[in-house]
Order: sequence, then structure tokens, then C-alpha cells
Amino acid sequence: MIRLSSPSRVMQRRLCLGRHIGTRILSIISLAAIFFTYMFTTQTLTSNLSTHVLHNQTLIVQHVRLTTYSVHKPKEIPQETILQDDHKPFYRPINHIIKEMINKSNENLPEFDILESTTLTRRFKQRAHEFFKEGCKVRFFMTWISPSMRVFGEREFIAVDALFKSNPNSCLMILSNTMDSSYGFQILKPVIDGGYRVQAITPDLEFLFKNTPAQSWLDHIKNGTRNPGKIPLAQNLSNLIRLAVLHKYGGVYIDTDFIILKDFSGLRNSIGAQSASQSGNWTRLNNAVLVFDKNHKLLYKFMEEFAATFDGNKWGHNGPYLVSRVVEREAAKLELNYTVLPPKAFYPVDWTRVGSFFTTPVNQVNRRWVEAKVDQLNKLSYGVHLWNKQSCKLRIEEGSIMARLILDNCVICNV
Repeated sequence: MIRLSSPSRVMQRRLCLGRHIGTRILSIISLAAIFFTYMFTTQTLTSNLSTHVLHNQTLIVQHVRLTTYSVHKPKEIPQETILQDDHKPFYRPINHIIKEMINKSNENLPEFDILESTTLTRRFKQRAHEFFKEGCKVRFFMTWISPSMRVFGEREFIAVDALFKSNPNSCLMILSNTMDSSYGFQILKPVIDGGYRVQAITPDLEFLFKNTPAQSWLDHIKNGTRNPGKIPLAQNLSNLIRLAVLHKYGGVYIDTDFIILKDFSGLRNSIGAQSASQSGNWTRLNNAVLVFDKNHKLLYKFMEEFAATFDGNKWGHNGPYLVSRVVEREAAKLELNYTVLPPKAFYPVDWTRVGSFFTTPVNQVNRRWVEAKVDQLNKLSYGVHLWNKQSCKLRIEEGSIMARLILDNCVICNV
């Protein structure tokens, strides 16, 4: 026997079914709205950041054309906003963000593109060959390894600019994955347009470190068997890359806060003392400037020490202190063939007194001191290390030693 429902019961079932369907439709619409809101917000934010970065790049290029070189603390730019030749999405997928949150407590190694094999890294050997094949009076190298995407700003541009004043027929390779981009090209364009040979190239660490002690260190870092420590890995990578690239090609490495004042073509196999005793014996060396032939044995010794004693928690342990340890230990081995230059060659001002190079002389005594110091630097020093960690916030004031040195040793500021 079939039991018929009453009209009120049928109406009730229809209302319940309608509410159930409506709830499901609302849930689907809500999920869709959340998804599209996320996509729109992410792309809009990224678009705004990219526009901001492009605008800042224009400002940077415009600022470096000024003759006054105002020095400001470089701003940090998120990695996603840097324009790279290896085109990557401007936003990270949700699953990547979730994975980062899950693994964050276990992560010791920052994510660096420079550790990965990419189209650009695999082209390093050929690009380096093309860059050097026309011949260079001196091969100069800089590194710009910055995971925080700190802008290659006016301070760094001054170092590039001054290099070509006294070394016009030389070449400068900047080993950097961030500067090897349209962003970096626009910054370097004023120098390139002046006819000088400078290029940023993404390094291939596997190629540079191959058949050296640096290779095992890199393998341990990449597979997580060696702790990179608290010191930014970028800093220690720079310490090692400078050794490897000189061992591979030979030439001169300089930090991006080193202002060159002289022709470097007469220097061979030299490292500078940062400090010396009253008797003239060096007490500490520094690796901000290195001048070595290809395959020099001391460079190999430096890389051996780096791999064997690496400590990512001690500032300077893998850099200035490393070269000091090795040279002190190997000093009696004359077959290494190297020269330790006095502090006045590369480090004529100590990091504790570098601020005096940036201030305007306030009286006649100060003005005479500035004149005497500038004259001394031009006669005795190959360049000046600015100790950027201490001086990056300082403005270059009118009439200061730095202002005088820049105006006397620049090629772009005179255009």
C-alpha cells in the first residue's frame, strides 16, 4: 500500500531540499570567491611591487649620474620582484607556502637560486669565454651575492666607476645572479655606454669549484650534512667564490666597497695587510682585495682551509681570519711566491676611523689635513676600502676626503 504525503509534508521537504542545495551553492561560491580574491590580491600586490621596483631602478640610474653621489642605506627588495632572465612566477603557489611553514623549524639552509643549476648557470663557462676573449689588460672580479635582494646602489656604483678611471682597458665581471638581469643591466648601462667592459654573469658553482676543495664543501651544504651557520650564507659564498674564480681565471678580486685609485696592471700575486706592528710586520690580513695568477698554490691552500675549518657562526672566520691563518702557517714556504703589501696599499684607513673620510672640514686645520691625506692616498695607495658595514649610513659631505676622491677618480660623474 502506497502512502501519499500530505501537501504540508511535501512543501516541508521541498523547503529542506532548497535550503540544502542553496547551502551547497553558497559554499561553492564562497570557495571560488576566496580563491579569486587570493589570486587577484597576490597578482595586484606583485604588480605594484614590480612597478615600484622598475620605478626605483630608473631612479637609481638617474641618481648615479649626479655629481654629488648622495649615499643612502640601500633598501631591501623582495626576491620575487627582481627581474631575472630565468622567468619564474611572481608569486609562490599556496602549496609552496604551506610546505615552507611546515618545514620552517627544520630549515638551516636559505633558498638561494645561486645554488641551483639553471639555464644561466650552465651558460657561465661560455659567457665568461666570450667576455674575456677580446683581451683585457687586467681581469677584475666582484661578487654580489645577496639573498635579501639588497639593491646594488650608489656606493657600489662608485666602486665600478672608479675602477675604469685608472684601469680603462680592463674588464670587470660581477658574479651575481641578481645583477645578471634587466635590472642589473640598467644600473651598469651608463658605464657600458661609456665604452667600458663590465658585465654581470650568474656563476656556475659546480664549474668553478670542480677539482678543488670547494667542491666537497658545496656538496655538504647542498645535501644538508654541513650546517651553514648563523652568518648569512651569501657572505661565506662570496668568500669562497672569489678564491675559486681567481684560481680558475687569474686576475684581481675587489669588494664592492673598494675605491680604486691606481692602475693595477703592475701587481702580481699580492694580498694586503689590514694592520701591522710598529716594526712593520703584518698582524692581520684581509681578503677584500686579492691579486693572483691562475692556479696559484696559495689560492688552493685558502680553499683547503675553507673546506676543512668552515664555521658559519663566526664572523670573519672564513674570510679575513682565514687568509691570515694560512699565510702565517705557510710563510716559510717560499715556493708559494706571493707578496704581502702594507696597510697603506689597500687599507689606508682603519674601520674605526673611516667616518673621518666622509665629513666636511670645519676649519683651516681640518682642511689642511684633508689636503694632506688626499695627497698621501694618491701617492701611496692603490685604493681605499670603505668598510661598508661601518660607513654605509654615512653621507659623502662636500669637501670631504671621499668627495675629493670620487670627483678625481670617476668617469661617469664627469659626463
